[in-house]
Amino acid sequence: MSSSSSLPAKPPPPPRPKTRGSYNCGRCGQPKKGHVCNLPSPAAADGAAPPSPSPSSSGGDTRLRRALSFDEPSSPEKKPRPDHDGRTMELGGRAVPVDLVVEVLRRLGPRGVLDAAAVSRAWRDCADRVWRVAEELRLRPAAAGLLGALLPRCAALSRLVLHMESDVDATMLSCLAFSCPSLETLEITMADKAINNMTGEELSRLVSEKHSLSILKIGGCSNLGFLNLSSSSLNVLWLSDLCSLSESVISCPNMSELSLCFTQQSTECTDLVSLMDGLGRSCPNLRNLHISSIQLSNEAVSALEGANLRGLCMLSLILGSKMTDAAVASIVRSCASLALLDLSGSSISDSGVGMICKAFPHTLSRLLLALCPNITTCGIQAATAQLPLLQLMDCGMSLRSNLQNEKQGAYFGEINGRIRLCPKLPTLKKQPMRQKLIIKHDNLKKLSLWGCSAIDALYVKCPELIDLNLNTCTNLHPERLLLQCPNLKNVHAFGCQDMLIGAIKNQKLINRKNLMKQCVSTGV
Repeated sequence: MSSSSSLPAKPPPPPRPKTRGSYNCGRCGQPKKGHVCNLPSPAAADGAAPPSPSPSSSGGDTRLRRALSFDEPSSPEKKPRPDHDGRTMELGGRAVPVDLVVEVLRRLGPRGVLDAAAVSRAWRDCADRVWRVAEELRLRPAAAGLLGALLPRCAALSRLVLHMESDVDATMLSCLAFSCPSLETLEITMADKAINNMTGEELSRLVSEKHSLSILKIGGCSNLGFLNLSSSSLNVLWLSDLCSLSESVISCPNMSELSLCFTQQSTECTDLVSLMDGLGRSCPNLRNLHISSIQLSNEAVSALEGANLRGLCMLSLILGSKMTDAAVASIVRSCASLALLDLSGSSISDSGVGMICKAFPHTLSRLLLALCPNITTCGIQAATAQLPLLQLMDCGMSLRSNLQNEKQGAYFGEINGRIRLCPKLPTLKKQPMRQKLIIKHDNLKKLSLWGCSAIDALYVKCPELIDLNLNTCTNLHPERLLLQCPNLKNVHAFGCQDMLIGAIKNQKLINRKNLMKQCVSTGV
């Protein structure tokens, strides 16, 4: 026997201490966390086919995830955010990521971004990146030069709101025309001393060149001269302070909302009959129409009937003192399902209100008849009784007992309680004193009786009413006021007697206590 055979056999290596196998690599034994193993699997080393990936494996697009995943996906297809390049800039002696500075600047207003751009070249680069991705801007430019320097940088801008403190001229319109190729919404309002010198030709050119423009709202349009707009993309058009248009052509087949507000000057002489007549052919898809003009008459409303706008849902024709019940008859024949009707400032009577109630009992939810002196309490009560879906009603200044405000103009109230002045209307006349108004409605939420000084007794039973406007109801007696409105939150009583204001507060408190008792008894 050889000596080698007499040596004892080499003992097997001690087994590797058992570790948490699911946390270590099965090939090399290294921890799996942050580890990529390059050794072949045992099966691959033996020539066997590799196993097919399971849905729970970390590779491939077949991995199952939650619909709302809070983990960042590790797939290589994920694209980084644009403009994120990992660069840094020195800020206070420390290196700060440029992306972080850009995110901070995006939360500032336009003035703050402009001030930051003046600090240094690095800050200017960050500001330029903010302008490149800006989608909405609200500016109060004091000069058109600011827009000329800023807007060409905003390639992604889709909404621009300007409150001009300087005059609007052809230079600014040219800047708007050649900048912001993706602009969809443009709103321009004028400060008190600013003048809009825009002409009809310049406005027409702007609309024709902005093929993506969908919403256009411009104030101070007293210098247009004529209106000739043609656009297939324009959906909403608001023009205010219009004056004496010699020609009115609006050819926008996809327009759904149109608002034209004319000045109330005695020189205003726009031909609204031809304007109304052309709307049906050039804007057949109109849904909302608002026109404010002292030139509104029965003939103009009759022309609207010939326009065949059967799809109208909201119709507002205000300050037309020449409109009578004949205009209401034209509206009833031309509109099938109105949800809002505003005839404030007209001369319609209770008969016209009756026609409205018979025509739209299943659709009308907002009725505004302010400054209509021929309407009485009978017409108002008939409207609340025959329009079950009514949620808002404004009868302000329709029940007047005197003309104490004729010299400085009539108060024109709003449903939310505010009051503003408007020029007096020639049809305002006295109503009999000591009128009693009773309103009962299950769905009415807002009721405005501002300036109804002929009312001395008021009874309101509306369980859903939340807003009541009684401003300048000077003859309403506190002891003849009864409010059964458990959800009433806001009562406006500017210019009323102190005793009436006290009675309103007491009745609101009583309604609130009754509502609490009702909730307790029903277990709510």
